[in-house]
Amino acid sequence: MIERLPLNALRAFVFAARHESFKAAALDLHVTPGAISRHIKQLEGALGVDLFMRHPHGVSLTTRGARLADEAGDALAALSRSVEVACARPRSAPPLTVSASPSLIQHWLLPRLADFENRHPGVDLALEASANLVEPAWRADRAQVSIRYGQGPWPGVRCTPLMDETLFPVCSPALLERGPPLETPADLARHTLLHVTWLSNQAELFPGWRAWLDAAGAPDVAVPVHRRYSLFGLALDQAIAGRGVALTSSVLAADRLASGVLVRPFGDRFALASPFSYDLLMPAHGEAPPAVAAFTEWLVAQAAHFRGDAR
Repeated sequence: MIERLPLNALRAFVFAARHESFKAAALDLHVTPGAISRHIKQLEGALGVDLFMRHPHGVSLTTRGARLADEAGDALAALSRSVEVACARPRSAPPLTVSASPSLIQHWLLPRLADFENRHPGVDLALEASANLVEPAWRADRAQVSIRYGQGPWPGVRCTPLMDETLFPVCSPALLERGPPLETPADLARHTLLHVTWLSNQAELFPGWRAWLDAAGAPDVAVPVHRRYSLFGLALDQAIAGRGVALTSSVLAADRLASGVLVRPFGDRFALASPFSYDLLMPAHGEAPPAVAAFTEWLVAQAAHFRGDAR
């Protein structure tokens, strides 16, 4: 019998029973009193009992009507709660913002990020390109970690070392073929050197062409002032286009060396250890949200794998 009960009629009955008034029920449900009366008659017909006694100036519940009103009211309230639970949007975890230098994001992180997304499809991940030290934090509305390139220690944060690197010249295969020759560091005097003058409060500590030439045993080679860029990625793109020779890092150039769009004109010789490293920074206190824990575990594993390949 229950499956034959019209739900709208049962709802109209509950409201009418609450007020013992078809007119008041109609006001609550935004229908006419006539509609309420028709619903009640439909329900009484389905049940085969009278639910209300009709009087000249109103209605009152019968004994069976009062009993049904108690049971039906509880049932409809429970059904309403179930619908709300079923339709409620699940509370999403706070978005995870990863702050890192533009060049690291472009040339190292993005090519590997599909693996993390496949492993953790529910993580809302945003990348924030910044060369400045962004204070890591996690709050109810935002979780943030930073990957920073420079010389530590980093005060007030929890630091996990990721990657060291070396510096060496790179160029396009086409430039190497058309010459002038690039057999010794002294040959760089005949080429356009691409400089990176990146914006950071530690930029003056980073070794440039002069430091590399000195370490390579060519201190007398003049370093002409040629093209300058604020990002390693820009210098690499220009080197790929054959516009000159870039002094780059083993981390940023790795994928492009592997693909063959860049080459090391001097092979494995003359690599200069960088005084800078990549470090993962997180707040010093508090427990990391699940998304942060998943990302940091993945990132540390990726860095370890990269270090193994680079040996």
